[in-house]
Amino acid sequence: MYDLVIRGGTVVDGSGLPGHRADVAVAGDRIARVGRVRERGAVEIDATGHVVTPGFVDGHTHMDAQVFWDEQGSCSAWHGVTTAVMGNCGFTLAPARKEARDLVTRNLERAEEISAAAMAEGIEWTWETFPEYMDAVDRLPKAINYAAQVGHSALRTWAMGERAFDGPADADDIAEMVRQLRAGLRAGAFGFTTTRNDNHETADNRPVASRLADWDEVRRLVGVLAEEGAGVFEITHEPAAARGDEEREEYFARLRDLAAETGVPFNFGVSGRGGVFHGLRLLDAIAAAGGVAYGLGHSRGINTVTSFRTKTAFDKLPLWREIRTLPLEEQRKAYEDPDTRAKLVDIADNGPYGRAIGAEARRPDFERMRVYDRPMPPLRTVADVARERGTHPVETVLDLALETDFHQFFIQAVVSDEPADLLPVLRHPRAVMTFTDSGAHVGSMADASLHTLLLGYWVRQEGAFSLEEAVRMITLAPAIAWGFHDRGMVREGMAADLNVIDPATVAPLMPEVAYDIPGGAYRLRQRATGIHATVVAGRVAFRDGVHTGALPGRLVRGPLASGRR
Repeated sequence: MYDLVIRGGTVVDGSGLPGHRADVAVAGDRIARVGRVRERGAVEIDATGHVVTPGFVDGHTHMDAQVFWDEQGSCSAWHGVTTAVMGNCGFTLAPARKEARDLVTRNLERAEEISAAAMAEGIEWTWETFPEYMDAVDRLPKAINYAAQVGHSALRTWAMGERAFDGPADADDIAEMVRQLRAGLRAGAFGFTTTRNDNHETADNRPVASRLADWDEVRRLVGVLAEEGAGVFEITHEPAAARGDEEREEYFARLRDLAAETGVPFNFGVSGRGGVFHGLRLLDAIAAAGGVAYGLGHSRGINTVTSFRTKTAFDKLPLWREIRTLPLEEQRKAYEDPDTRAKLVDIADNGPYGRAIGAEARRPDFERMRVYDRPMPPLRTVADVARERGTHPVETVLDLALETDFHQFFIQAVVSDEPADLLPVLRHPRAVMTFTDSGAHVGSMADASLHTLLLGYWVRQEGAFSLEEAVRMITLAPAIAWGFHDRGMVREGMAADLNVIDPATVAPLMPEVAYDIPGGAYRLRQRATGIHATVVAGRVAFRDGVHTGALPGRLVRGPLASGRR
C-alpha cells in the first residue's frame, strides 16, 4: 500500500513534454511511481478530468516575516505554490543583533510594506545569526516549503549598525559581512540578494542599507558565492537601468562582467515597454559572455491595487487627506456633495502627488488605470469608462466607488501590462515567470495569483501557451534557476509536491480586504478556483482551496548544508 495515490489524471510533468494519462503513487515524501498503479493508497484522489502537475515554485517572495504568523502560507498556497523562495531584494530578518532588530525591520517596513506592528506582534525573535534564523523557520509549523536567501541590507546592519544607512563599508565591515554570508550559505541558504533601487527607502525617507554599498562591496559578496560554489545572486536594479543609454550600458557592463567572472547564476526583474526590452538584451549579453542569468517575468505586469476601503492615489492630496480620515459613510456625503466633488476633482487634476516609493499608489494615469472588476483581463481603463459615461475620470472613480459601497478596486501597472510587452518576456528562454512579491506590499498588490492567472488567462483564454509550456514555466524552470535538484517535475524519486488542477476552471478569484495580520493591519487576500488538491511532501495540504490542517512544509536547505533534504 502506498501512502497516497492520485488516479486517472493527465500528468503534465513539468518537462514541457505532452501530458499523458497516468496514476501517481507516493511513498513518504517522495514520488514512488508514475504509471499504472494497481496497489491501493492510504489516501486516494480521483483526478479524472484533471491534470496532475508538480507543485509550483515561486522564486521571488518576501515571506520572511509572514511565515511566523501564517501556517498556511497564504495567499501563495491557495494558488498552487508549494515552494516559496524568500529573502529577495536584500531584505531579510537575519542576521540581526538582539539589541538592533529595529535596523532590520526598518529596511522592510516601507520598502516592502510589511507592517512594523505585525512584525512586533507576530514574530518571536529567537535568533541573531542567519543559521539560527533558518533553524527557527525549520521549527515552525507550515503547510508549504520555504527556501531562504541572505539579504544584503541585513548583513550591513549586522556589521555596521546605524552606519549602514549613512555610507560605504570599510574593510573590517566587509570582512564581517563575508563571514556571515558564508555561514548562511553553509547552513543552507540558497543565495545572496541586494537592492540598489531608489524605489526602496525607509519610513524616515533614507535609502535602505544596501543602497549605500559601493560596487566593490557587491563584487566581494557575490565572490563568496563563487568561492563556496553554491548560491544564486538576485539584484533589484540600479536607477541606471531605466536611464539614458550611457548610464544603462555602464551598469549592464558591470553586471555582465561580474556574472561572467564569477560564474554565479544571476536573476533580476525584466520587463518591456513600448516594445523595448533592455533587460532581455542584458540576459543575452551575459550568456554571450559566458555567464548565467535568469530574468524574472510577470504574467500581468507589476501593479498597484487601490480602493476606498484600503488606499487611493489621492490620499496625500489636500482636502482628500482630510476626507479620507472620516468613516466611509461620512466620506460618502462629501463625495456626493457637488461643491466638494468639484474641489476634489480640481485637486486631483492639479495637486502635488509627490514621489511614490515601493508599491505606493502612483499619480493616476487614467488611460492606464483599470477598473478591477473581474479577476482576469481584459479590464476597461478608467478613461474608457469615463468616456462611456460622459464624466470626468475622477468623478468616474468616485461614482464606481459609491455604486459598490466602496468595494470597487482599481489597478494601475507600474510597468506595462500590455500583452505586446508581457509576451516577449514570458516567451524568452532565459526568463522565468515568478515575481509575486508574496508577503510584501500586502495592502497594495495582489500578485500571488500570477500562477493561476497564467493558466487561466494566457493558456485557456488566450491560447498563448500550451498547458505543458505554462506548467514548465512555473515548475521546472524556476526549480532549475534556483538550484532545486529534487522538485519541479513529476518523476519517480522527486519530492511529492503536486497539484491536481481542473484546466477548464483554474483561475484567480477577486481579491478581498481582510484584517487578518497581527497588529490589526489589512491585506488584500486572494483565493483561486480550479485547484482540486495541493500535495506537499506527500500529504494533502489543501482540497479545493481549503486547508486540510496538514502542516507538512519544510525549510529546503541548499547544497552546502549537511544532511540536506
